[in-house]
Amino acid sequence: MFKGMFDKKNCDICGEKISVLGNRKLEDGNLCRNCVKKLSPFFRVGKQSAVEDIQRQLQYREENEQALSQFVPTRIFGKRNRVLVDERSGKFIVTYQQDWKKGNPDIIELTQITYVNVDVEEDKDEIMREGKDSKTESYNPPRYEYEYTFWVEIGIRSPWFEHIRFRYNYEKPKFRHDPLYRTLERELSELCVFLLK
Repeated sequence: MFKGMFDKKNCDICGEKISVLGNRKLEDGNLCRNCVKKLSPFFRVGKQSAVEDIQRQLQYREENEQALSQFVPTRIFGKRNRVLVDERSGKFIVTYQQDWKKGNPDIIELTQITYVNVDVEEDKDEIMREGKDSKTESYNPPRYEYEYTFWVEIGIRSPWFEHIRFRYNYEKPKFRHDPLYRTLERELSELCVFLLK
């Protein structure tokens, strides 16, 4: 039943031996962790991916890395996860790294965008109090603490991925009329208008 399951395999891209837990099974081969790290973070590698698909993706990533030397951000949205736009070339990248060239972020043409959605996720936790016999109990009526996370999804016309989704804020507003909440709403409204113009 387990015959061959734990046999050492070689990566069909770089030829290196793959550790037992480091294998990504492809449609027609195997992929090591080091090669996975070179792929776009937005590309989903799975059993339906062929060795040829991975080779083409890696070629694209090499070309992308070279093109980054020509990318000059003129507009920046966000503080941690950021959208950097080169208005001159009509291209943008999404990155969380301060040294944005380091991670080889995908350069995407603004004309490839099909949609931009912003989703606000509400995290609601009930506030409890100490009641009789030191047991925790609900207030009457119940009281809650809130935190809000803003997510951005950008539809992309690309052979490598259909959309990219990322968390925009790390500092979370505690209520909807919080100045931070309003600031994030305004920034993301500007981002949507800018990317879709």
